[in-house]
This record gives sequence, C-alpha cells and structure tokens, in this order.
Amino acid sequence: MAFDIDMIRGVYAHLAQKVDNTRALLGRPLTLTEKILYAHLAGELPTNAFDRGKSYVDFKPDRVAMQDATAQMALLQFMQAGKATAAVPSTVHADHLIQAKTGAANDLTIAKDTNKEVYDFLSSVCNKYGIGFWKPGAGIIHQVVLENYAFPGGMMIGTDSHTVNAGGLGMIAIGVGGADAVDVMAGMPWELKFPKLIGVKLNGKLNGWTSPKDIILKVAGILTVKGGTGAVVEYFGEGATSISCTGKGTICNMGAEIGATTSTFGYDESMERYLRATNRADVADAANAVKQHLTADPEVYANPEKFFDQVIEIDLNKLEPHLNGPFSPDLATPISKVADEARKNGWPLKVDVGLIGSCTNSSYEDIARAASIAKQAVDKKLTVKGEFSITPGSELVRYTIDRDGFINIFDKIGGKVFANACGPCIGMWARMGAEKQEKNTIVHSFNRNFAKRADGNPNTFAFVASPEVVTALAIAGTLEFNPLTDSLVNADGQKVMLDAPAGDELPTKGFAVEDNGYQAPAADGSAVNVAVSPVSDRLQLLEPFQPWNGKNIAGAKLLIKAQGKCTTDHISMAGPWLKYRGHLDNISNNMLIGAVNAFNGETNKVKNQLDGQYGEVPAVQRAYKAAGVPSIVVGDHNYGEGSSREHAAMEPRHLGVKAVLVKSFARIHETNLKKQGMLALTFANEADYDKIMEDDTLNFLDLDQFAPGKALAIELVHTNGNKEVIMVNHTYNLQQIEWFKAGSALNLIKLQNH
Repeated sequence: MAFDIDMIRGVYAHLAQKVDNTRALLGRPLTLTEKILYAHLAGELPTNAFDRGKSYVDFKPDRVAMQDATAQMALLQFMQAGKATAAVPSTVHADHLIQAKTGAANDLTIAKDTNKEVYDFLSSVCNKYGIGFWKPGAGIIHQVVLENYAFPGGMMIGTDSHTVNAGGLGMIAIGVGGADAVDVMAGMPWELKFPKLIGVKLNGKLNGWTSPKDIILKVAGILTVKGGTGAVVEYFGEGATSISCTGKGTICNMGAEIGATTSTFGYDESMERYLRATNRADVADAANAVKQHLTADPEVYANPEKFFDQVIEIDLNKLEPHLNGPFSPDLATPISKVADEARKNGWPLKVDVGLIGSCTNSSYEDIARAASIAKQAVDKKLTVKGEFSITPGSELVRYTIDRDGFINIFDKIGGKVFANACGPCIGMWARMGAEKQEKNTIVHSFNRNFAKRADGNPNTFAFVASPEVVTALAIAGTLEFNPLTDSLVNADGQKVMLDAPAGDELPTKGFAVEDNGYQAPAADGSAVNVAVSPVSDRLQLLEPFQPWNGKNIAGAKLLIKAQGKCTTDHISMAGPWLKYRGHLDNISNNMLIGAVNAFNGETNKVKNQLDGQYGEVPAVQRAYKAAGVPSIVVGDHNYGEGSSREHAAMEPRHLGVKAVLVKSFARIHETNLKKQGMLALTFANEADYDKIMEDDTLNFLDLDQFAPGKALAIELVHTNGNKEVIMVNHTYNLQQIEWFKAGSALNLIKLQNH
C-alpha cells in the first residue's frame, strides 16, 4: 500500500465537485493547473476568478517535503510554533550533507560520522512530530518523493527549489523556504500569488540521441532564467504523452532554472505504469477513477492560445540534443553547434569529467540509456578520455541498476559510483585539484552550472546535457565531438561511431531493494526529547527576531551594491557551508561573500563606513550590528535566483540588515525575505540603481505609512552633502505587512497560537 493512501483518496473524493464548481465560476474549460490550484484553496471558492499574477491566494497543500540542509532551520522554526505534530504528511530526506570523494561506501561512512549530531537531531525531531525520516544513503529527496509520495492532482510544497520534480507525476509541487513549510505543518494556510500560465505543446516524438532533458534545455534557451517567473508551465500534446514519467520529472525539475513556480503534465499511461512499477497500484486505481479531472479539459489543449498567457511549441521530431552553459543553465547550444561555439568563445575543449545522475537525471531509464553508451565504448574498444562518475538518485534505483549489470558496465569504463545523494550537483564534491583553480571543462546531467557550484573552482566551465550525451562526451574527451555525426578511433586504429542510446523505461524484472532507508516516526512522540547542545557549532536554537518599532529607518548604511547575477549561492554558499545550516550565527559568516561589489568588482570586500576600511561582508555587517547602525543591501535583476535556501534571507536578518533593494527578485527569495520580517523592495525606476554611491546614508521617509500598493520614499544622503529622494516599490499585502510588523511570519503564528 502507498504512503498516505487515505489522504490521497480524500483528495480524489472531492475533486470532481471542486472542478465542476471552478468551471462554473470561470465559465470556461480549465487547464490542469487551474483544476489543482482551485481544488486546494484553503477557504471557500471565491465569487470571482483570481487574477493571474496579481491575486494573493491561500492554499492548503497535501504534504511537505524537506531535505536535511534546509530541514534543520525549518524544524528549528517549527519547534517554536507550539504544535504537537505536523498537520499534514511530512518527510525529511538526508541527502545534502554527504560529500562525494572516493566512492559511495566510504563517503557515506564518513558522512554518518561527521554529521552524526545533525542526523540525530533530525531523526529525533521527526520522531517527535510525526514526520517520516529517510536516512543518509536512502536517496535524493526529489527521486524518493517521485518513487513514494507524488500523486497526480496533488499539491505539495518542499524546502528545495527542485521540489518541482514531482510535476512529472502530475502534481503542483512548489519549492519554498522553511518558514512556508512551517506554516503548512502548523496547519496554517499557505500563501502564493496566483500564477500565470505558460503552455508548452510538444509535437512529434523524441528519437535517436534526443531525450526529455533536451526539451527543458531548449525551453530554458527560449525563456531564460527568469522567463518563467510567476508562472506555472503546463506541458501537453502527443509528445508529452510519449515521454516516460521520469522523463517528465526531468523536464519539471529544471523548470526551476527558468524561474517557474512549478511545471506539470496531465495524468497519462506513463504515470500509471510508473505508479504500478513503484508498488502504488492503489494510487493508480484511485487516479484512474477520476482521470478526466487530472488533465486539462480537451478544449484547452485544442486551442491553447485561449487559455494560456503564453504558448510555446516544440517539434520533438526535429529537436536536437543540447549542451547548456557555461555558468548559466539557459545558455542553450544545439550539439551540432557546440564545437564552433566553444572555439569562438574560448571554452576549454578538453572534457575532464563527465558526471551523470542527481535528482534531475537518475532514473532507471536515464542510467540504462547511459549504460548503453558505456557498453559500446567497451565493445568497440574505445579508450575513455575523461573521468566519469555516477550519482544514483535513490537506493531503489541503485540496487536495481546493480542487479541489472549497469554498474558493472560503468566500472569497465572507469566509472566511479558516488553515494545516493546530491554530491557534486550542490558543491559537495571533494574534487582533486580544484583548489588550483585551473581553467577546465566538465559536463554533467545536473540542473545548475553557476560558477563555482560543483567544485568551488570559478574557472570550471560546467555544461548541462542528458546523461547519454554526457557519457559520450566523457568517452570522447572533447567538446568538439558530436555523437550524431562524428566517429572515434578505437584501440585497433579503426574509426567507429556510437549508436543512438537505448534503455528500458522501467526495469523488466521490476524494481528491487533490500533496505530503502525509511524510518517511520513514533506513534506517540510526546515523550521524545530533542536535545540541542548549547556549545554545538552545528545546531543552535533560534531566538525570535525583534518586531518593527513602528518608526522610519534612519541613518542606514549601504552594506553592498551587488552587481550582475546574485544567486542564493552568492548570498549563502553551499558546499562546505552546508554543515552550518542548523546554526544561524555560524552560517551567517558566509553572507554575501560571493556577491560582486559594484564599486570595485571584487567579492567579499566592502567599505566599512564606520572606519573607512575595507573588510569582508559579514565582518562589516557585524560591525554595523554591534554599533546599532541599520544597513541595506542593493542588488541587480533576478536577485536571489536559484535555490530555495532561506538562509539567504535569515542571515542578513540575523546580522541586522533592514532592507534589500533590487531591480527585480526571484520569487522564492522575495517570499523568504518577507517571511523573515525583512523589507524586500524594488526600484520604481531601475536607473536609480546607479544613483546609490558607496558612502551613502539612506533614510526611509514614509515607512510609518507602509501599505499595500503604496510606493515608499527613500532619501539618499551623499558624502558631498547632496540629497535626493528615490521611490521604491513592494508587493506586500496586508498579511505580509503584519509579518513585517511582528518581526517575522513565525512570530505572528506564535501570537495567533496564544
């Protein structure tokens, strides 16, 4: 029986009536996205349709998922909420803290020892509050969720931006910060601005070397890293139904890279096959009974322009494999043009390492297709030029691919199998020689390729491709190789070509596993003690943030004016800093150390206006905090793109930053700032970014009149004595202003509980 089957059946029991009522309200056929969203309203159906991109709406998600790095802070916050158990089914997955170095067995042993304090904390908190715990080695959160919890038509939030992976099973699954998860686990409504809708029609069918990965690489090239912001992407068409369930998951997973709220597909036979293969026939049967409500109404897909805000069409018959990068996942290049682009742009041609797996591409089908390429290298006597590694997505997949001989094939080409964890994808990769910062190229099947993300080396040019293309490029050892047209010379001096990849969608012998790594919570956790040592450098109980004093912020100093791309990796790096995710003060020492200072082009070097000296960003901010001086951070476009990590909002809040003023925000980060009682503001006139000088003092003139839809005025005081006033916008509604006044959303929850 599937996990939480009664909850799933309960969702389906009311689905038909809710869809019918929504259709009557809107007076037209419905997209799948609208069916799921309106079916998960926290309150009654409104009298008028919500305004896409404008209306703030309260939802009631079905479940919550958390990974170990973000779960620490989320659960530390939940412990303050005063609840006995989580109000909805919730899980924690220990996948982020395992460093990839020598191989799965040794790396996992070291991680269990190194992170014992954190794992014990997570295990005990889960036990106490009725939360399922997936132990280290069980797998990556998104793969495990797809295998065990995702269900068509459901709504889930998760404390990781790639929660959207579950759209492959027809969910609306959204990445959030930990404070949002606390809301839902505490039984509170969860707020989201009603999204716009982007429809992607897939015509034709994938063939040859082309895979589902290439669909989202193509879409990323079209929409860019912010083109999906505030929107749900709904895929449909004959091409959509021809793709496997896990292939759909890959596409939805990388929807995070275009800024999309989430992505999804209508329920079809591929999802049913996957549900049955993963021992969830009961979910498949329940979904089949309401399947007409688990996809859009037929009229929508027949005339998508009438129902979506934007429609994109892709002909899969003509789609070419892509390689996206370097340094941004939306820089899309068809494989036939990669060699020319590499030479033109000075990308290192030699491929040093190929890495496959991760939450994005570690399904049985992915591994099988990559293994078919590796087997050809063995059979055709090819010498593999690059290093090669495999990161299985779950113990279920790892055990099954081992049984079916794929790991043995990879071993024959020198492949190294890392633990079932995030590893290199999130910077948990102890790569030999990375500290030399030499210019080099790697190719991987992960989702992100920001500078320094995988190995900490700013000169590593990382490119994203499908597992099968990554395998081929690792074999060839050069970006100049196009597996569709080029041959390689084997050990006998013969020219040979690689055949197109092949692999089963699902294992013909079925999935198998000895220990999936799941720990069920105690039936009654009231007696469970959650201990946090006061001298721990890994865990720290939270102190509530102070409420707003009701006054204008005056005398604020500029901490940093960040220039260009400033992702959550720049604001709060992962990699070695992951170990401090449960200790707010310690991890705050990485605050904005990756952001580029617009005044000197350097990272982690800003002017301290108290003494005129330059110092590291966290140190300067701590000096301001100690002196009781407020400060402000200024940023560029799409500030905070990337991971859902709320530490990027909690760190400046903890260290005394009062406001973040930028040209535009990524969705999750803007929400995280609001939840933590910060001011998240945008320039009314983007050119005003240039008016802010390094030594400026900033005064808020009318914050005491903070109200929805009302711009705020900030006075800039320059060192030459000149003053000028700029206007800034915000998107706060009445509820969010109450978060600000209370000091944080969590403070407000506690006030409402007492």
